[in-house]
Amino acid sequence: MSELFTRSFQLFKLTIRRDRLRASIWIFALTFFTLIIPSSFQSLYPDQQDRDAMAVTMENPAMVAMVGRGDLDNYTIGAMSAHQMVLITAVFVGIMSILLFVRHTRTDEEEGRVELIRALPVGRLATIHAATMYVVLVNVVLAALVAIGFMVQPIESIGIEGSLLYGATLGGTGICFVAVASLFTQLSDSSRGATGWSIGLLLFFYVLRAIGDIGNETLSLLSPLGWTTQTMIFTENHWWPILLMGAFSFVILLLAYRLNAKRDLEAGLFPSKPGNAHAANNLLSPFGLAFRLQRTAFISWAVGMLLLGISYGSVLGDLDSFFQGNEMIEKILVQEKGYSIADQFISIIMTVMAMIATIPALISMNKLYSEEKKSRLELLYAKPVSRKTMMASYLSVAVINAFVSVVLSGIGLWAAGSMVMDNPVSLGTIIGASIAYIPAMFVMIGLSALLIGLKPNVLSLTWVYLVYSFIVVYMGNLFQLDEWFSNVTPFGHVSQLPVDEFEVIPFLGLSGVVVIFVIAGLSFYSKRDIQG
Repeated sequence: MSELFTRSFQLFKLTIRRDRLRASIWIFALTFFTLIIPSSFQSLYPDQQDRDAMAVTMENPAMVAMVGRGDLDNYTIGAMSAHQMVLITAVFVGIMSILLFVRHTRTDEEEGRVELIRALPVGRLATIHAATMYVVLVNVVLAALVAIGFMVQPIESIGIEGSLLYGATLGGTGICFVAVASLFTQLSDSSRGATGWSIGLLLFFYVLRAIGDIGNETLSLLSPLGWTTQTMIFTENHWWPILLMGAFSFVILLLAYRLNAKRDLEAGLFPSKPGNAHAANNLLSPFGLAFRLQRTAFISWAVGMLLLGISYGSVLGDLDSFFQGNEMIEKILVQEKGYSIADQFISIIMTVMAMIATIPALISMNKLYSEEKKSRLELLYAKPVSRKTMMASYLSVAVINAFVSVVLSGIGLWAAGSMVMDNPVSLGTIIGASIAYIPAMFVMIGLSALLIGLKPNVLSLTWVYLVYSFIVVYMGNLFQLDEWFSNVTPFGHVSQLPVDEFEVIPFLGLSGVVVIFVIAGLSFYSKRDIQG
């Protein structure tokens, strides 16, 4: 039995070395954004009366569906922080665990690394065991840092036991999804399939918990994310959900290990659908191929953006009571006389949704370089296909992705808002607010095209730029940043409809930048060496 795990520890150390920067960024980001919440809430809700008013708002079924149930009768700063943040953070911890685990198992198989390792005196289960130890370690470190960070906060309602439980809840949830990813890594024969199935199950657990929290609590108890909300951190401090997480993880990991020991390398227990003998007509063009490769992700993001819009729209009817006297919201919202709180809320939420809708567009554009690194484009360029045509095809898919995502999010916002508001905002107004962000989103796509053509090894800068844009545009008023911070991002030049008047010059200026970036990207890409 022990020979199955031979050299696991050496592979474990190698995995840490390969991923030390990536894991550090995940841990730092999740820890930082978790620990700044209590102090923010303390300044926003200084007395218990304010917190009790927030507790009443959190009884809204839409809010229960989003963040879960909480101990609203004892809504201290600690209880509020845990109630509103632990589930959302746990979802991101789950996504982190899935991405890291699949990267070091199924992705390594696809790229031939596992085959090279298995040619050495290495146990059959060494790869999966090393990856499991690594991602579990990441979650343990995250849990410890969060727990220690809460312990040192000078807030009376945040105690030692609750701090430990908060960290354990995040770590336990992450380990649950390590187990989920390990199982789907055996069932699927591709990294994309393993990631898709794992994240799909995470979303299913989230929806199952939401349905259970609103109606039948039994359904919530069937979901690991439901166990997360049952901990009642900083109030009752229930530890039994952590035991459930441990048992769930152990059983699923045991099953995954058994399957891994039996299956062939690069095989999956879910049989791949056999392809057609002849390509369909829509695959006979670079655009058709580019779209087909991204069709599933395209549809998934479109549905996700629609649901995101619906989730935001569902709270439009309670904005007056939710935001009244909230100093942080007053700083974030655009202060314009003659406009309702709903109008101001929509203007800032459209900014958020436009930036989120930029994510699938950038993923779509960056896939061109991903295909290049895997040496797949060389096969196409051996045919009468120009590089400019190929890049233009991926640009087109990214542009369509951006447009569909942001418009669907606006439609979802309007549809849900019209059901809960006495005087709903018109569909035309919200669609107009969505389209106003199109040039800024296209600038991000154009920047990605430029970097792919000029210096693709720094392509990750597009993600840094997007995060920077979110911070300075969305949080700029709160942090009282100078105007020039937002002037260096395309989203800072967008008219925030419906509270702003539409300005043509910035719209045309951003469009001009898009044209310059795209032309330059096409030119540089057609001349540089192809990497493989």
